Amino acid sequence: MENTTLNKAKKPSFGLHKLLALSVLVILYVFFSIFGNNFLSWDTLINILNASYYIGFMAIGVTFVIITGGIDLSLGTTLMTSALIGGAAYNMLGWSIAASLVLTILTATAFGILNGVMVAYLKLPPFIATLGSQMVGMGFGAIVTKVMTMRYPTVGTEDAWFKYVFYMTDPNSPIGRFPVGALWLLAAFLVASVLLNQTRFGRYTYAIGSNREAARLSGIKTRRWLALIYTLCGFFSGLAGIFFAAAYTTIIPGTGNGLELLAIAGVVIGGTSMSGGVGSLTGTMIGVFVMSVLKQGLMSMGLQGHWQTFFTGIVVIGAVLLDNYRIAAANRVKKPT
Repeated sequence: MENTTLNKAKKPSFGLHKLLALSVLVILYVFFSIFGNNFLSWDTLINILNASYYIGFMAIGVTFVIITGGIDLSLGTTLMTSALIGGAAYNMLGWSIAASLVLTILTATAFGILNGVMVAYLKLPPFIATLGSQMVGMGFGAIVTKVMTMRYPTVGTEDAWFKYVFYMTDPNSPIGRFPVGALWLLAAFLVASVLLNQTRFGRYTYAIGSNREAARLSGIKTRRWLALIYTLCGFFSGLAGIFFAAAYTTIIPGTGNGLELLAIAGVVIGGTSMSGGVGSLTGTMIGVFVMSVLKQGLMSMGLQGHWQTFFTGIVVIGAVLLDNYRIAAANRVKKPT
C-alpha cells in the first residue's frame, strides 16, 4: 500500500516550468550585460552570489515545506532571532564565536520544532501557526537582547576568521577575494538534494504533498514526518542566520519580517507548486538566482530597490499563473473521455 502511494507521488522531472525559469535567468543576465553599467564583471558576480546566501538557505528549507502543501511565514524572523540569540551569547555572555554559532542553529531549529508540533500535532493551519511563531520570534529576540543591536566579528578583529570562513576570503590570501559562502550554499544544496531525491524522507515529503490522507492510510506516520520537515526548515533558517550575520555583521531586534517572502518567491519561481506534491531544489536555486540577478541588474541601471520588488512580484505572479495552468492541464488529462 505504501509503495502505491509513493508511486503516485513521483518526483517531477526537469520540466517546462524550470526550463522557463532558467530561460528567464539567462535572458536577464544577457539583458543586464548589454544595458547595465559594468554588470559583466567579477565584482558584480560576487555581489550576485553574496545576495543569494541567506535567501538560498531559507529557500532550500522552505522547499520541503511547500512540497507538502504547507508554508512557513516565520523564516525571516527565525533567521534574525537565532542570529540575535547567538549574538547575545557572543557579545553579552562572552561565549566563543563557535559556540554562539551552534546556539544560533539550535535556536532556529527549536522554532522549526515549534512550527512542526503546531502544524502536525495541534493541526493548526500552517499560515496561522507560522504567522504566530513569526510574532513570537520577533518579540523573543528583542526581550533576550533587551532591544540592543548585536554585532558579529568583522575583518581586523580577534575572530575575523568568522568573516573569512562564512563570507569572503582574505583579499591578501593566495586565492584573493573569493565568495566562500557560495561553496557552503552549494554543499547545502547537494546534501538537501540527496535528502529530497534519494531518501525515504524525500519520498514521504512528496507523498504528503500529493495526498496526505492517502499517505496516512498507506501506513506513513504523516504527523511525525511533517514535524520533521518543519524542523528541517528551521535548521536551514539557522544556517541562513549565520550567513546573514557574516554578510551584514549588525543584527537589529524586531527585524526580519519580510525576508521569508524572498525565499518563498524563489521557490515559486523555480517551479515548486503551492498546492503541494511538485517541486525541486534545482528549480529553487534557479529562482533564487533570478532574484539576485534582477537585484544587481537593476542597480547597475541606476534603479533603486523598490524596482526589484516590483519586478519580482511580476515574475512571481507569472510563475503562479503557469503553475495554475499546469494543474488545470493535469486535471483535464485525468478526466475520463
